[in-house]
Amino acid sequence: MLHPSYSDLMKVVNADVEPGETKVVNSRYSIVMATAKRARQLVDGEEPLVTASGKKPLSIAVDELSEGKIKIIAEDELEEFEAEIKEQAAEKAKEIMAEREAAMAMAGDAEEEAEEAVEEEEDADEEAEE
Repeated sequence: MLHPSYSDLMKVVNADVEPGETKVVNSRYSIVMATAKRARQLVDGEEPLVTASGKKPLSIAVDELSEGKIKIIAEDELEEFEAEIKEQAAEKAKEIMAEREAAMAMAGDAEEEAEEAVEEEEDADEEAEE
């Protein structure tokens, strides 16, 4: 027997659904598919989001779901979620590029200053020899 029960898991998954809205999960099948998918991710090397001492991947996935550490996303929300993630990634990439350009500009300025200092030192050495 599964602990927590399927009905308990369905309550956790549908907890954020407003009355009258379509539930994210309507059947045991959805719970089974979601936990199996998460178990495969764990087998493939993803880190567990709950204490996993000696538990099998499926048990870990059930625990993660029951504790609300993972969410099941309805298909219609999946596209929105993916678009949001892509937008966030694009914004982060822009920030990184701006930081990189600023760092390169600072490095260029520092290189110019170093070259000027070397030239001044060489000029001072020539004047001292004369």
